Amino acid sequence: MTTEHENTITTPVTADMLRGFLDAETTAHGLLPHRLPARARRQIPDDQLAVAEAQPSGVRLVFRTRATTIELDTLPTKRVYRGFPAPADGVYDLLVDGRLTARATVTGGNVRTITDMVTQSAELTEGPPGTARFAGLPAGEKDVEIWLPHTEITELIALRTDAPVEKARDSGRKVWLHHGSSISHGSNATHPSGIWPALAAARGEVELVNLGFSGSALLDPFTARAMRDTPADLISVKIGINVVNADTMRLRAFTPAVHGFLDTLREGHPTTPLLVVSPLLCPVQEDTPGPLAPDFADGTLRFRATGDPAERAAGRLTLNVIRDALAGVVAQRAADDPYLHYLDGRRLYGESDYAEFPLPDDLHPDPAGHRRIGENFGRLVFGEGGPFAARTRCPAGEQ
Repeated sequence: MTTEHENTITTPVTADMLRGFLDAETTAHGLLPHRLPARARRQIPDDQLAVAEAQPSGVRLVFRTRATTIELDTLPTKRVYRGFPAPADGVYDLLVDGRLTARATVTGGNVRTITDMVTQSAELTEGPPGTARFAGLPAGEKDVEIWLPHTEITELIALRTDAPVEKARDSGRKVWLHHGSSISHGSNATHPSGIWPALAAARGEVELVNLGFSGSALLDPFTARAMRDTPADLISVKIGINVVNADTMRLRAFTPAVHGFLDTLREGHPTTPLLVVSPLLCPVQEDTPGPLAPDFADGTLRFRATGDPAERAAGRLTLNVIRDALAGVVAQRAADDPYLHYLDGRRLYGESDYAEFPLPDDLHPDPAGHRRIGENFGRLVFGEGGPFAARTRCPAGEQ
């Protein structure tokens, strides 16, 4: 059907046009992508994860078209912290044949104001939908991907183009399923295809499903079951930093929980290459237990660990304690699981990387840090000799 704009075609946004999501909810406005299925969402215990999984990090709208002008109507829900300036509007990245070609933002939308950073309690103010507009695109038939803002809940309403839209072709690429914390979610990255998992996926020539959840990589069984039930050719889990900075476990509980998480993954993916990644370097938590607390002493948001290092002897967790535990778990299991691999996260972001790209808030990397992590993951994991090196999809029925 056409809109009031001559020669403009309106295409409803449907789930088969999306990549990188696990569920799609029909709302009063349109389609809301989710990164956890409905069954898992019913078991979420807090707003932190409920918001994070609905933020479409790694989710993209894909199609083929000859259009040179594309408009996407959406209703964003933006997050602000009371007493602080509102962040910039979320960015929509448009890729043509795999290359970043244009960016846009959507003004307006709902605003979710965080009133307490510790409890994450919030107030919602409703606002109007808006439009991400891309003009002057290259002529001719092309594959288009619109990567949705990784830090804004995004309800998709309609797609308008000046040429017909066709279903995207199957890329034939392997599917990489990744789970991690806020850094995997994309914290402090400035645009959605610039988060480190997206950069690594581009280098590895794979299709990304990103289950990076800000503050919520806590070995939740419902997340493990969601991953178990998701088709994937490659799987990675980056475990540890949220367990430390939320101070949710002691060593006695952590090690069996890791085994249980991996056991669940193996129920659905018995021979899929599976990579366990320990925490990146984070000096404030290397040898100091959590919980982590926000610190505004210098007028900007930073984070500090509040635990007592002496309590490591009683099982309190630090990043170094967790790295040792994860290495031990993988070594033990690998004797019977040749498809299981371990990577020390400091090989992705370590002392030399920290010296070059320090963490602005003492916890999350800046955009240059994301690029470094993505480059290192691409080289170490997808590169020659890495656990994900083979790029062709396995025959049907094999993993």
